[in-house]
Amino acid sequence: MTSPTPFPGRPDPHARTAFDRHELGTILSLYGRMVAAGEWRDYGMSFLRDVAIFSVFRRTAEHPIYRIEKRPRLRAKQGQYAIIGMDGQILKRGHDLKTVLRVLERKLIRAVDD
Repeated sequence: MTSPTPFPGRPDPHARTAFDRHELGTILSLYGRMVAAGEWRDYGMSFLRDVAIFSVFRRTAEHPIYRIEKRPRLRAKQGQYAIIGMDGQILKRGHDLKTVLRVLERKLIRAVDD
């Protein structure tokens, strides 16, 4: 979601990309499950002109282990949502946020030793 432009035909210099309420609810639901599992501890959000970023941290004072990005300009191409790992590698990209987040949900599923 971006801010409407005050003048049609001109880009708004203060426009920001953001997650809408539904998208943020989906992300925070996964975040809560991962915190409960002891995998994640903190998060940060950035809203820039072309991208909204939800960063996930294992500890408070370190680099994010994952970034969940929304880039509306890529909506018609490879999809506006992406999961990016700590090393900058794109783990999953797509058009549907829930489908893209499944790559992180797999981290919750672990084999139980008897």
